[in-house]
Amino acid sequence: MITLSLTEVAEIVGGQSHDIPDPTAEVTGPVVTDSRAVAPGALFVAFAGANVDGHDYAARAVADGAVGVLATRPVGVPAVVVPDVTAALGALARHVVERLGATTVALTGSVGKTGTKDLIAQLLSRKGPTVYPAGNLNNEIGLPLTALRADATTEHLVLEMGARYVGDIRYLTELVPPRISLVLNVGTAHIGEFGGREQIARAKGEIVEALPEDGVAVLNADDPLVRAMADRTKARVVTFGESDNADIRAENVRLTPQGQPAFTLHTPTGCSDVTMRLYGEHHVSNALAATAVAHELGLPVDEIASALSEAGNLSRWRMEVTERPDGVTIVNDAYNANPESMRAALRALAAMGKDARSRGGRTWAVLGLMAELGDEALAEHDAVGRLAVRLNVSKLVAVGGREASWLQLGAYNEGSWGEESVHVSDAEAAVDLLRRELRPGDVVLVKASRSVGLERLAQTLVDDGAAPSDGQGAAR
Repeated sequence: MITLSLTEVAEIVGGQSHDIPDPTAEVTGPVVTDSRAVAPGALFVAFAGANVDGHDYAARAVADGAVGVLATRPVGVPAVVVPDVTAALGALARHVVERLGATTVALTGSVGKTGTKDLIAQLLSRKGPTVYPAGNLNNEIGLPLTALRADATTEHLVLEMGARYVGDIRYLTELVPPRISLVLNVGTAHIGEFGGREQIARAKGEIVEALPEDGVAVLNADDPLVRAMADRTKARVVTFGESDNADIRAENVRLTPQGQPAFTLHTPTGCSDVTMRLYGEHHVSNALAATAVAHELGLPVDEIASALSEAGNLSRWRMEVTERPDGVTIVNDAYNANPESMRAALRALAAMGKDARSRGGRTWAVLGLMAELGDEALAEHDAVGRLAVRLNVSKLVAVGGREASWLQLGAYNEGSWGEESVHVSDAEAAVDLLRRELRPGDVVLVKASRSVGLERLAQTLVDDGAAPSDGQGAAR
């Protein structure tokens, strides 16, 4: 963050100074909400949560080097006291961003936000200092924390914007107004809260409504609900996709034997070939979206193609591929799940399975529930289970309660004799099953909504590869 005195912070957020012996004391370090992350010169933001109250850790934060605390009540150490910490954090972020003048890129979509954000960050970092979220900090707390990491050297600020309700993205764009807005797609994530895809589109489109007339709206030409958002902005529109009329498009899309996408990238200023290190054809759309942003900011097409071909995962548990010493491959995509991302992950598994079968291996889809689907939950889980069979996945292991059982039921009803699927009660039972049955050459996809926590199951399977084997492919 840029250097600010506690007095300046109080003025910016409309707060009252308490227990500040030196009003000129300056915040020179990060803005943090976790007292364990405090560094010298930090500003600690105290949130009162349902289980933990940050105010109780204020003294520790200052003892560990924080200059002061942003709080809702006096805490006995230097503090700026405000009625609403969330609103104050947002006001501070907006002030800092306005002073810096970095180019702000905001993106949203039902699926692919974090992967695309990571690609944009890797492309723009070639052009100049770029700040982007760690993980998916995309709400009213995470977005300001990301923005406040920008300093005088920052040229590009990349922000991911999520929404559960209409108005959420509008609020975020008021905190940090974008110069370039990107909409990836309109799917079914959080459809239970929104009530339908049209409502989701209404919410996602707020990101282009926030643009100035000299801004740029980057829209997915392959998604009709996104393409229609061109009518909701006065900014210039740039499109991406596989459609012939897209400004940024991919041709000759294919997958390598290992399941990594390759294609010819076309832009208004030239074309170049790309072979990605990431897994799954869904990354093509993400790459095109990132290209559109980088192209607008002046990165040459050959450099874009080179960066896309070298790009890796910056965020954990998203198609994170580990090949164990015993020849079993674990694909940890367990950060989150919705119907669109489930289908994309299964298709990636199927592509990887072609190479696995040539080595005598099989494909396993270890899946848990997809949350927040409302009345669509049964149909969507059933459809994913059926898709696993249609893609010739060797075995589906559905993990958890009622929603997970719908995955297994869909696979059972789609399959010819029911051996393609099994339902287990919890992650421990799934691990026991896989330890008994996995063999060299197998590829295992692990995926579910964040609340299920299947990333721990995936890590257990990775760790098993380092354990002694019983000689029949099972680690003990």
